[in-house]
Amino acid sequence: MAASVGSSFVKKASVTRSIQIAGTKPSLQNNQLLISTGCPSFDQIIGGGLAVGTVLLIEEDQTATYAEILLKYFVAESILCGHECLFSSADIDPSDFIKELPCPVSDEPVAIQSDESLKIAWRYQHLPSGQPAPSATKFGHYYDLSKSMPAALLEKARVWKHHVETNKETPSSSPSRFYTELYANIHERIAEGSFLTSSETKERNIMRIAVRSLGSPCWSEEGDGADASLLRFFYALRSLLRSSFAVAMVTVPTHLFSDASFVKRLEHLCDTVIHLRSFAGTAMESAASVEGYHGMFHLVQLPRLNALSAFVPDTFDLAFKVRRRKLTIEKFYLPPDLSETANRDQEDPVPQLAKSGCGTTRGAANKLDF
Repeated sequence: MAASVGSSFVKKASVTRSIQIAGTKPSLQNNQLLISTGCPSFDQIIGGGLAVGTVLLIEEDQTATYAEILLKYFVAESILCGHECLFSSADIDPSDFIKELPCPVSDEPVAIQSDESLKIAWRYQHLPSGQPAPSATKFGHYYDLSKSMPAALLEKARVWKHHVETNKETPSSSPSRFYTELYANIHERIAEGSFLTSSETKERNIMRIAVRSLGSPCWSEEGDGADASLLRFFYALRSLLRSSFAVAMVTVPTHLFSDASFVKRLEHLCDTVIHLRSFAGTAMESAASVEGYHGMFHLVQLPRLNALSAFVPDTFDLAFKVRRRKLTIEKFYLPPDLSETANRDQEDPVPQLAKSGCGTTRGAANKLDF
């Protein structure tokens, strides 16, 4: 009986599949898991979406109108994707904020009824239809700002509400108490919901954290909000999110802070930082050069994750405009100059030389010149 000869070929072990979570996709630059901000134009500018485990800081405009719209997009996207969300605010009731979320716009393809009277060539009858089937998971949605989200969707929402109530009669000595309570609530939701990377769960999900006007006077009765406890909160929050399936979007009224170095330290403690500069109440509001735009969109900082350099967009000259139904971010274009100096006749700056028999002399053009 012949002895069995050992084969040098070894069966390849099964490769672990990437995590499939609704409303997420891998990044093309660094393979980082991304989620949508709820604004497709915003996703495109920052490299496809927000990376899981990062903090997005939005420096509010003076009226906080446009920062609130981006925050509503972020929370509304969590409802449509089935993500859990924690919303915190000190100046408004979180329940009122949830009721004002924009209504999603349905972009599902409409089925076309076949007409028996239409005939096609027999060779094309067995080919599949040209309209592809919709994918099971969708990344990013569009919303209508003129309508509110239906009550049926709000009932299915898994949104945790954290309302900060400050007592004006007995003011606290430091705003650190409110930041500590907020961080404790975030840590509790992440731990109980098995959003930590070390947690064992059968089905993974994403935790979204939305905080409105953090550091405003509503969070503290004393000072302008530029307190060291705010820096410690961002440091602890970023450390927590690095080891969890969670993303945070925080809006801060940095225009209320008198110390510019404090704002810089705040930006370094976040991954993605944008600054909204509204034209409302300024001389630029009625300027013809910015007609159609409502403000400038500044990219202050982009994250560097699993790479030596950050994502670089096509341009940094960005502006935002709010129509009746949506907010869009696009490249800022200056209108053409149609002043009188631009419409003047283009003349030859070099004086013409009249030709003579012995040479050239300055003077009028010859009748034979054409």
